[in-house]
Amino acid sequence: MRQIGAAQFKERCLALLDEVDQEGIVITKRGKPVAKLIPFGSDSASLIGSLAGKVQIKGEILSTGLDWHAER
Repeated sequence: MRQIGAAQFKERCLALLDEVDQEGIVITKRGKPVAKLIPFGSDSASLIGSLAGKVQIKGEILSTGLDWHAER
């Protein structure tokens, strides 16, 4: 899969939009992948649920972690 640094992506963005293939282009920052450019027509449905079993939620995600009482 083709990779490109974020700075180079910024310089060549419009040209890359014309060059992107079905495999896509991984955009990296300091050598680590941060985004993937894929054509609109490609099957992005495979991305849905792709993190299942890889992400673990720690703590209460619906709470701010602060204990407060509105009636005080």
